[in-house]
Parts: sequence; C-alpha cells; structure tokens
Amino acid sequence: MARVRVAVNGFGTIGKRVADAVAKQSDMELVGVTKTRPSFEARRAAEKGYRLYVAGANGAAEFEKAGLPVAGTVSDLLSQVDVVVDAAPEKVGRENRKLYDAAGVRAIFQGGEKSDVAEASFNALGNYAACLGKKSLRVVSCNTTGLARAASVVVPSWGVDHWEATLVRRASDPAETKRGPINGILPTFLLPSHHGPDVRTVFPDLSIATTAVVVPTTLMHVHVNHVRLERPPAHALDVVAAFRSAPRFHLFAPWEHVDGTPQVMEYARDRGIGFNDMMENVLWEEGVRLDGRDLYFFQAIHQESIVVPENVDAIRAMFHLAKDARESIAKTDQALGLAPH
Repeated sequence: MARVRVAVNGFGTIGKRVADAVAKQSDMELVGVTKTRPSFEARRAAEKGYRLYVAGANGAAEFEKAGLPVAGTVSDLLSQVDVVVDAAPEKVGRENRKLYDAAGVRAIFQGGEKSDVAEASFNALGNYAACLGKKSLRVVSCNTTGLARAASVVVPSWGVDHWEATLVRRASDPAETKRGPINGILPTFLLPSHHGPDVRTVFPDLSIATTAVVVPTTLMHVHVNHVRLERPPAHALDVVAAFRSAPRFHLFAPWEHVDGTPQVMEYARDRGIGFNDMMENVLWEEGVRLDGRDLYFFQAIHQESIVVPENVDAIRAMFHLAKDARESIAKTDQALGLAPH
C-alpha cells in the first residue's frame, strides 16, 4: 500500500512535534506544514526541508520578505494529501473543518476542540478499534490522554467502581510568556472539571470525576489519583507491574532519586528523544499505594508531547495501516525511539 500523505496545519508546539513524528513513519509521507506568519518555527520547518504553506489571510509576501520559501496556500496543500492533522490554536480547528470538508480530506483534531468536532475521540490504548476507518477523529487533550491511558490498564485488570483525580496543572508551556500565575495557585472553579466528561468520550461507562488547580510551573501536569477498584489485586506491586508492562508508561524506581517533575524532564533531556520530550505517562513506584479496594497513584504528564504518538496512531486507525492498537503503537514507538514493550 502507498504511504498515506499527511499535512500538518499549524507548525507550533504540537504541530512541529507531530510533523517530525509523521516524517519518521515508514507508512506515512509528510507533504507539508503551514504557518500564518514568519517565525523561528517557520524557519525551522524550512531548515528541516518541510514544504511550507501559508495559512490564513496574510499571504506569502511576509514569508518571501523573510527569505522563507513558500510552496502555496493551505488549500494547495490540502489538494495533495489524504489526511490533515489540525494543530491550530484552540477553537480554530472547528473553523478549519470547513476547509477540510470542502477539500474532501480526512482530518484529525486536537483536544482543545469540543468532542463534536469529529466522529469520535481517540486514544490509542483506550479505543483504537472503535476508531477504525473514521473520516475525522479528535485526539483528546494531554490530561485526558494521560487519564485514558491509565484507565486502559486499570479498568480491564480490576474494574473501577469510581475514580477521583485532582489535576495539578502547569500554568503555560515554556515558550509562552503571557500566561499563567507568577506566584499563586489558581483553583479551577468549574466543579467537577471538564476532564472527567472528556475521559468518558473514550470510556463511556467509566465513573470518573476530576478537579483541577493551576500552579506556576511550565514543566508538566501531575495527577493525584484515587480509584475505588471492583476487584483489587493482592498487592500494590501488581499494579506497578501492570503499568510497567504497558506501552507508553515510564516508571521510576526509588533508587533513581527522581523527586518530581524537574528530574523527570532532566531524564528526558538526557534521553534526547525529539525535543527532549517525555511522551509516556510518568509514574513513581513509591507513588503507587493500595489500601483494600482503594488505589492511589501519582502520574506526571508532559503537556507538550504526550499526544504526539496518539496523532500518529490516529492516522493508522483511519487508514487501517495496522491490524490492531498494539501493532500501531509498536510501530510508532519504535520510530520515535520510545522503549519497546
């Protein structure tokens, strides 16, 4: 089968990572990426040899003035591809869908859009089979991806009576200079938060409620999970083993002296994958406790990168490029340099 031709509309925090990930897949071809105006990211796209297309109404003049070659408009790009990964800013994807529908191309949206923007919400470990052949998918947000991955391990193994999660959220991404508290902790007054209902777009029958606070860090989110199990295992070590054996989980042992997110990201820099990213759910062995039916565990979520492999798997699900989720995940993770399972 010929490689699936992919466009990435929006070469920002998520888009540039997805573009690199797609370019590494043997069954996909990255045709081009878009920017609305010249920037250091547009320059990096050109330096990497990615064909650059203009999105929005600004036209090519600004790019040409900056010395950046432009291959055409976003409409020109859409005419050459099978699927577009929309990585535009939050809420812009819904407007972009009109372009994709008019061009007759399949589309993958991000979690910043409401779930009805696409035929289904997607998580590779959670509902890959249910998304086979869809013409539009929405990869759920970073926090929802983390929770859905954890649920894909916990739910089939022991059943869930009820799940409570408190999300300690980063204030902004590292490059964002105009967002977030400088010296404060901001409660999210929507109670419960929207993350629980979003998880149920992947696990419709899961009883889950979430709350959130925002703190002044740019590194990662941290989830504090309390899960009432239906059929608890004998020991917390059984839970640790289940997470450790699942793809896209990374567990730190006590002897590694990883106190929190600073050391997690230092490990990511040492490992040197992509943008020094941590695409897996991060758990601490000593942060997993079982008390009767009550399971407690912390997990850390790197908001800039956790959804990147999910976008690749969403493409495979759309085009039946793998026989099941495990095969797709294995292909994606091998290409990205993640640990095999």
